[in-house]
Amino acid sequence: MAESALPAEYQRILTAVRQAAGPVATRQIGEVLGLEVGVRGKLEPLRGKLTKLADRGWLHKRPDGKFTTRP
Repeated sequence: MAESALPAEYQRILTAVRQAAGPVATRQIGEVLGLEVGVRGKLEPLRGKLTKLADRGWLHKRPDGKFTTRP
C-alpha cells in the first residue's frame, strides 16, 4: 500500500517520526503534533496508532518503546 493511501493523521505521524533525529517516544510525537502531552489519556490513542503503523511495517517499535522508521 502506498503511503498516500493512509489516512491523513497517519501520514502526519509518519512525517513526524521521519523528521526526528533518532528514535522517538510517543510523548515527543505528541508534542510535534500539538497534542496535550501532560494528560496521559491524550497520548494513548497516539500510542495505538504508532503501534498499528509498526505492526503493519511502516515503523519499527524498539524494545524500549520508542519508534523509528524502517530502514
